[in-house]
Amino acid sequence: MGTGDGRGGRARYALLVTVPPKPLSAEYFDDWYSDKAASPAVRGIMNRHLGFPPELLAGIVPAEAIPEITAELRLRPGGMLADLACGRSAYGLLIAKAAGARLTGVDFSAEAIAQAEQQAVRLGVSDARFQVGDLTASGLPDESADAVLCTDSIQFPDEPPVAYREIRRVLRPGGRVVLTCWDAVEHDDQRLSARLRAVDLAAGLREAGFTEIKVEERPNWRELERAVWKEAVTLDPGDDPGLHSFRDEGTRSLGHIDLIRRVLAVATRPLPPPFAGRAATPRIG
Repeated sequence: MGTGDGRGGRARYALLVTVPPKPLSAEYFDDWYSDKAASPAVRGIMNRHLGFPPELLAGIVPAEAIPEITAELRLRPGGMLADLACGRSAYGLLIAKAAGARLTGVDFSAEAIAQAEQQAVRLGVSDARFQVGDLTASGLPDESADAVLCTDSIQFPDEPPVAYREIRRVLRPGGRVVLTCWDAVEHDDQRLSARLRAVDLAAGLREAGFTEIKVEERPNWRELERAVWKEAVTLDPGDDPGLHSFRDEGTRSLGHIDLIRRVLAVATRPLPPPFAGRAATPRIG
C-alpha cells in the first residue's frame, strides 16, 4: 500500500461506460486486492525490497518490523490476536505463528478475506479465522483479544475516534495494541491529503483511554518503501492492470514520501482499579 490514500483499482465497466468504484469502498479494495494477486511481478518487486519470500501476500511494512511488533504485542501461546483491517493478514499470520497464538482477522473487503484464508493454509497456520467487518465495527466480542494489530489502516475511517474506541472495546484489560501508519512531518502541509494531516496516533490512543503510549519513527521503513516505489515507476505495465495500479501508486507515493514519517505506535488498555497503575506519558520518538 502507498501512503494510505491511493490504492489504485481497476475500473468497472457497465454499458460501455467506465464506472470506477467509490474511493475507499469495499468494492474499491476488492478490485485492488484482485489486481495485486493477479500480478506476481508486483509481489516480487515488493517482497524483494521488503525482505519477504516471493510468494507472501504482504503490505508495505517490511519484514524487519515483525520481530519488534511481535515483542510489543506480548502474546503468550494460546492467546488471541485480533488483526483489524487485516487485508491478506500476512503480518497477523506470521506473528500468530511465531507466538503460538490464535488469530482472528477482520477486513471489510471480502476479496481480502478470501486471500487471507488461502494464505493461512499456505503458511500452515491452522488456528486462524477471518470475517468481514469494519475497523469501526469489527463484530468481535467485547474484551475478546489479548492483543490487537492494525497495520497502515487507522487513517482510513471517516471518524478515527470510533476506530480507536473499537480497538479498546475488543481488547482485554492489560492487553496491547500495535499500530503502524504514516505521520505528516508538518500537519498543516496542504500538499498532503486531509486524512494524512489528521493522523495523530498518540492523541487517538490517549482519547480512547489507552495508557503506556509510545509512538516512534522508523526511518528505515520509509527508505525501504521508497525503494519499492522507485522501481514501480520504471515499469512498463503493458496491459496488466495490476502493474498499472502499482506504477500509479508509486508515482503518487514518491510525490510526497519526504513529507511524511513512518511510525510505530504501541499502547496498553489499562487494568481496572485497584490494579491500574499510573498512566505513562505518550512519547514521540
